[in-house]
Amino acid sequence: MSTRSKPLFERLDRAGLVQHVVRLITDAILQGRLRPGDRLTESGIARDLGLSRAPVREAARLLENRGLVVSQPNRGFFVREVTAEAIDSLYELRICIECAAVARLVAVGPEPALPGLRARIDEMHRLAEAEDPLAQIEADMAFHRLICEHSGNPRFVTVFDQIADETQLGLMLIGRLYDDPLRMAETHEPVIAAIAAHDAEAATAALEYHIGTARRIVTDIFRKLKEDSPA
Repeated sequence: MSTRSKPLFERLDRAGLVQHVVRLITDAILQGRLRPGDRLTESGIARDLGLSRAPVREAARLLENRGLVVSQPNRGFFVREVTAEAIDSLYELRICIECAAVARLVAVGPEPALPGLRARIDEMHRLAEAEDPLAQIEADMAFHRLICEHSGNPRFVTVFDQIADETQLGLMLIGRLYDDPLRMAETHEPVIAAIAAHDAEAATAALEYHIGTARRIVTDIFRKLKEDSPA
């Protein structure tokens, strides 16, 4: 029996129910209100939102496709436990997609993308000073999504959106990627400099190094967490 003193979620209007539920559960996971291993209690969430269980169940299935939750037979849906192996494969996919996207972005002309990319870096600098790592992670992901969006190939955006939440979950669980919060903003500078210079080769190399460095840091942290955890 639930012992919560107040609802986890606020009630919703009927329009766009499933996507609303998806967004609310996603936010709860990325903000740490639902932790890895927690069960998504369909009846409890439906009661909080004033809904039937059907849209909650459909939302859970969509979240499973995004890699945020997993289903267990006869038990329901649970927030996904993040492993070093899953994170490593996720970043490997990101390198493939985003390097192709940035090369295409330079080829089609980067000028429309540059103001938005610079604005995201400025936002990361501001959020570093504000000590807001979660918002900084969101700005980081927005920077990378803009590269896919302005590449001219909408399939890059589709795939990026499918894995973005899972990436954010991994970063949220470790709290901060770099000891110096300004480093997150600074590591994007070589990428945008190469894009602005219309140098596709340099942009690809800079982005591959940038994502590859994050890949090593995050997977090493998760491996250490596994080693330090009780058997």
